[in-house]
Amino acid sequence: MRIDIQELSIASAKHALANQEFSCVDLVSACFDRIRKHDKDVHAFLSLNEEQALEQAEAVDRKIKNKEPLGALAGIPVAVKDVIATKGIPTTAASKILERYVPPYDATVVERLKEAGAIIMGKVNCDEFAHGASTENSAFGPSRNPWDLSRSPGGSSGGSSAALAAGFCLAALGTDTGGSTRQPAGWCNLYGLRPTYGRISRYGLFSMTSSTDTPGIFAKTTEDTALLLLVLAGHDLLDATSLPSEVPDYRSKLNEPLKGIAIGLPKEFFEDVSDPKSAEVVSQAIGQFEKLGAEIKHVSLPHTKYGVAAYYIITPSEVSSNLGRFDGIRYGHRSDTANTLMEVYAKTRGENFGPEAKRRIMLGTYALSSGYYDAYYQKAQKVRTIIADEVKKVLNEVDLILTPVSPHPAIKLGEKADDPLAMYLEDIYMSTAALAGIPGISIPAGFVGGLPVGVQLMAKQLDEATLLRAAHQYEKATGWTMQHAKL
Repeated sequence: MRIDIQELSIASAKHALANQEFSCVDLVSACFDRIRKHDKDVHAFLSLNEEQALEQAEAVDRKIKNKEPLGALAGIPVAVKDVIATKGIPTTAASKILERYVPPYDATVVERLKEAGAIIMGKVNCDEFAHGASTENSAFGPSRNPWDLSRSPGGSSGGSSAALAAGFCLAALGTDTGGSTRQPAGWCNLYGLRPTYGRISRYGLFSMTSSTDTPGIFAKTTEDTALLLLVLAGHDLLDATSLPSEVPDYRSKLNEPLKGIAIGLPKEFFEDVSDPKSAEVVSQAIGQFEKLGAEIKHVSLPHTKYGVAAYYIITPSEVSSNLGRFDGIRYGHRSDTANTLMEVYAKTRGENFGPEAKRRIMLGTYALSSGYYDAYYQKAQKVRTIIADEVKKVLNEVDLILTPVSPHPAIKLGEKADDPLAMYLEDIYMSTAALAGIPGISIPAGFVGGLPVGVQLMAKQLDEATLLRAAHQYEKATGWTMQHAKL
């Protein structure tokens, strides 16, 4: 039977499977058929897990037939970003240095997906080691935006957003270091959640910026996002940064009205708008939240204008440290032409890291070097503390902060590839949540010239429930997620 993957959410797919409207094998096969038909144009996947996925689908069908208990995500096809370890499935971080690496273990988020019955479809493209905002830094070529194949799906989790928007799966995992889930979600008409730092285990993520990295969730609806967060959240003894806080049922308050909720608009995020049409979409979204009963307040976050600068000192510094483990000695590719130990290090890293990885290693090593540490890294950390304190103060006055996701809709591939500074500025609205360690979500808010535009909501630490509640009420009132990319 024909299954329209793009019309399905996790919730509707679970209902159809339970009522045996189609089998799990039918669902998973339909995803792989669509991948075979369209991924040559989209280039979302770097590796597929078809044989194992179909075996898992058959097992789900047997459980349904025998009326056995099912996990919360039983039979749901999920794509996983290629910086998240998957046992027995290649995990390359979109880098030549790990081109043939197959992890012997699962990341905690993958383990929890499997325990809930989800089916791992394969690994999706990203910027190399998550360094970028467009997937153009992938060693295996960029992914393309299903809404316009000449444009980027965002980054660094662009393969995740492209796969879900193209109808290759029903959910996707990404990571969010400085916006790498929220920005691509905004460019692809999806929900993209960055949880509170420590809310979801980081064990098994290939570390980029350890102090801001977190798994991120891509979904088609707020209800799906809440379910995925419920499955993935919780303390993990394997991750020292994992929070021991209790995990609420994030679905329980989705339908509560927004009366009494205060939303702050930081003036610094609305002063320099490069695309007036995108700004109009954001303005209409603000008006819609007001109609839904939220109180709109104007607030100020004066030091957030330094956020990108601080982020791009802290990030390369941590990158230079984290990428030190890729040396051709322990795992990953080793240069075939090296004859001495120093040549192993130099040639392996020189031949296999891409330009952006090398740039960040050099920037970070410089910022941490003797004589410059205090001038750069330490100063950036002080700015980070000031920003976090300002955000905390504002979130004591309002429940949520609303900002644009991006200054503009999806950029054309190649448009900024030769200008690293311009590409770094794509994080201009995203870095605040990362530096403050708070949750943020990108919400579909409309279109400009046929391209999606998102708005971002941020909340207090561990207050994902309020984020999802506001997003759900907006979703019900607008229905932007009912529109799908046509390949």
